[in-house]
Amino acid sequence: MALSRAHRREDANFWPGFVDALSTMLIGIVFLLTVFVLGQFFLSQELTGKDTALERLNRQISELTDLLALERSSNRQAQENLQLMQSTLTREQDERGRLQGQLATQNNAAPVQLAETQKALDAEKQLSARAQSTVDLVNQQILAMRRQLAALEEALAASEAKDKDSQARISELGSRLNVALAQRVQELARYRSDFFGRLRQVLGTRPDIRVVGDRFVFQSEVFFDAGQAVLKPEGKEELDKLATILLDLGREMPPDLPWILRVDGHTDNRPIKTAQFPSNWHLSSARAIAVVEYLISRGLPTDRVAATGFGEYQPLDVANTDEAHRRNRRIEFKITER
Repeated sequence: MALSRAHRREDANFWPGFVDALSTMLIGIVFLLTVFVLGQFFLSQELTGKDTALERLNRQISELTDLLALERSSNRQAQENLQLMQSTLTREQDERGRLQGQLATQNNAAPVQLAETQKALDAEKQLSARAQSTVDLVNQQILAMRRQLAALEEALAASEAKDKDSQARISELGSRLNVALAQRVQELARYRSDFFGRLRQVLGTRPDIRVVGDRFVFQSEVFFDAGQAVLKPEGKEELDKLATILLDLGREMPPDLPWILRVDGHTDNRPIKTAQFPSNWHLSSARAIAVVEYLISRGLPTDRVAATGFGEYQPLDVANTDEAHRRNRRIEFKITER
């Protein structure tokens, strides 16, 4: 009979350990997936900002290209004007030569005709001088346009080089961010697993303390009386155990690991309206704050803890029974990132 009882006790001790191991493994996998999704979300936000800057740069390049095309069109028009002026100058020079020939053959003509011819020649000279001035002006404009065109081509080349450099930097930033996120996820998952293991050893297998997902869940009755937010003595004893584990674990964690203990207060869906607590929001928040303040008094750093009140809006059990109400009145502890 004694051997049979001893055998049953060994079976009973083996099964919870097996279940705890499976639960820990599942919790770690779920947390890794959650952090990975968050990391991808923040990375996509960062890349969206880079894409916006790249789009703005492309618009500037397009504007420079349009301006370059306009300058080239103006250059062609100026060349056409120059050719027209040169053609006019050539005709005027031919006419001048013709008049000079006529003047040479009419040396014996009347003085009046000679004077008229001289006036016509002077007029042609003035016209030729004006045409030459116009040609010089057009040449200066063409030279200025060529300088502007060269500057635009240099700006376009610089913009293209900057675009390539930006693409390379974005790719490098994405790779470095993925590596950093993976390292942080691994570190936080390892310390969370260590925290869960130590807390299980200290608290044991109590029915009013259980693991739900990636957090430890304490029934509110462990810490508070009904409708109150003042810690009971036995609740402080449980928090002392939790504070001891957190302080030991905090000394082991790297200082730059952004971990935080989030304390979530939850109530059932039965309304409350008192002078101290006008709603379940106030009650759940007050209870979370009371727990946080006590943990801080036990030495937990103020920047490593946060209090959150959810009221009745995150129930574990949607049934309208006393058992469901009891399960929904709870305090949850979760190690997460800031």
